[in-house]
Amino acid sequence: MAGKKKSRPLLSGLVVLGLVAASGYLTLELRKHEEQGVTEVRNVGVLNGTRGPAGTPEDTAGERWSRLESPARSVLRGADGQVKAVLTDGARMAKLTGPARIFAEPTSTASKVSTTDWVRLMPEPWSQGAEKQKWFKDWYAQYAGSEEDDVFAFAFQYLAGAPQRKDGQGVVFAGDANFGPLNTSGAEGGDLRLEQSDFYDYLGTRYPYRDGAVGTPEAMRARSLDCSGFIRMVLGYRARYPLMSSDASGDGLPRTANGMARSRQGVDVLPLTGISAQDRPSAIDQLQPGDLVFFKLDTRTGQRLDHVGMVLGHDTEGHLIFISSREEVNGPTIGDIGGVSRLDGNGYYAKTLRSAKRL
Repeated sequence: MAGKKKSRPLLSGLVVLGLVAASGYLTLELRKHEEQGVTEVRNVGVLNGTRGPAGTPEDTAGERWSRLESPARSVLRGADGQVKAVLTDGARMAKLTGPARIFAEPTSTASKVSTTDWVRLMPEPWSQGAEKQKWFKDWYAQYAGSEEDDVFAFAFQYLAGAPQRKDGQGVVFAGDANFGPLNTSGAEGGDLRLEQSDFYDYLGTRYPYRDGAVGTPEAMRARSLDCSGFIRMVLGYRARYPLMSSDASGDGLPRTANGMARSRQGVDVLPLTGISAQDRPSAIDQLQPGDLVFFKLDTRTGQRLDHVGMVLGHDTEGHLIFISSREEVNGPTIGDIGGVSRLDGNGYYAKTLRSAKRL
């Protein structure tokens, strides 16, 4: 407020509080038109899992490979015919079958995902015939049946109530994350919370990129991750997918949701055809756990896509759900606050889905 008189501090404070309250009210009112029955409870639970045999992979006798299309991919099945791995041409994200786990956020949603899917990053993009190459044999031998944290385990380490984890240098790299600082100025169209909190803001440490740029954290964004910052934390900083310093051309994951959706990285499972309601993709059965999904939520962003999440799988009621970081719940969630996290039906996010990518 530099350059302005400070003769009416009480009135200014009331105006700020009014702007913040109004922005939250308008956001929730705009989303009341989606399907009924959503839960609005404020806390979240933790990731639970069941333990099974870990370490060495199962006997490979009787395993067989097959090919599927749309998108082109290789499928490994065991002697019992059950899928053990799905590997997509041009993508590094692999879906493996492992011990059963339950993902839940019980105080924010009734949705619960019970799954044997484990999503991991391969050292190279997949191509037909790569099952015969040493790099894949070594990688698969390490992770077949493994319970080492995968990208889903990483993602749930940032939900509300998640305990802090520190690395050897004492840097907190996981734990309850905010979306961003409160927007007390009323700027950016009255959004409740500010965007632009990246993974290095959460960490509170400088991050040198391969292009020579350096990410410098802002103190007000400490422990915060906006929607794309959350994806960059999970897939980039934690799973080690290469990161770009911006949306400019390069080899890595761009900074924003729009940059990710329009980049050449990975495989377009649901190609982007446009941003209007008529461009909503219908073939969501092609999605698999770990895919990135992109949304058009705000007309103020013009032709840009403005939200990104990651497919978690089908919940116990048969709905395809995703996880993302949102301002209404103030951080990562699979919950119902600000819109149910379903990609099927006609809820807020289902109607605003525009494309999907498998990295």
